[in-house]
Amino acid sequence: MLERTRALMIVIEEGSVNRAAARLRIGQPALSRQIQALEAELGGRLLEREPAGVKPTGLGHALVKSMTPVLAGYETALASVRRQARGESSEVRVGYLISAAQAVLTPALEMLRQTHPEVKTRLFDMSPREQIEALRAGEIDVALTGQEGQMAAKDFHCLTLCSLGVCAALAAGDPLAAGKKLALAELRTRDFLGVDEHEMPGRNPWIAALCRKAGFKPRFIGSVDGVTHVLSRVASDACVTLLPDYFLGFSHPGVIFKAVSDANARWDFMLLRQKGKMTPPMRSLVEALQESAGRLR
Repeated sequence: MLERTRALMIVIEEGSVNRAAARLRIGQPALSRQIQALEAELGGRLLEREPAGVKPTGLGHALVKSMTPVLAGYETALASVRRQARGESSEVRVGYLISAAQAVLTPALEMLRQTHPEVKTRLFDMSPREQIEALRAGEIDVALTGQEGQMAAKDFHCLTLCSLGVCAALAAGDPLAAGKKLALAELRTRDFLGVDEHEMPGRNPWIAALCRKAGFKPRFIGSVDGVTHVLSRVASDACVTLLPDYFLGFSHPGVIFKAVSDANARWDFMLLRQKGKMTPPMRSLVEALQESAGRLR
């Protein structure tokens, strides 16, 4: 319908089917069939023939008024997609975990500004679930997430930026908070707090798998929405949770972060991106993220 509506607009601009056909570089009969098909689809006449040419009917005027902004948006979107296909995209949309932004995303964006100062970046603080949904909807180009990204790896290009150690978040009054490090086995008597599996799919199974390797099954007393709420509950309910070890540089009232000494306790920091050829800015961003994530090791 869009192509036929565009053809109708050109007929109206020219005031002649013949002149419009020449402008569109198609035969006059073919153009007439397009207009007739559009009229049949809408259920009314769009043009009136006059001695000097053709004029739009009331329905034709209404269609032009309604469809002009639609066609303008369509052309803008099409031009943007064509620029992206040529590697000329001037915007990169990034979904990220707020907890990793300072350590990884901020330095990477600074590197991108140095190599591609013309590129605009749009940043979206999202949970892993929101990132994956936004990628599937084409609303972001890149997702920066944890090992939760493995659940969607088959749908996108997936890259492990780095594999990090693990730390335990404990209430400040917990006796284990006094040591420099702890072994996972020391947490076997503690209550664990999980996160909402809908928002962070795979996080609780990751915690459970680490504990099983240490010889015990964790006892989860509940789950909450988001890391900030988890830490608040750790402080108030004297429970524990496991996190990537970049949290060792964080502070939260009533919470102590302790490095886990188990060598096989790891957390993968992952990048997901849309399939297809990378634009030069996208490639630069991915390389910058790899470089800044590598410093976390």
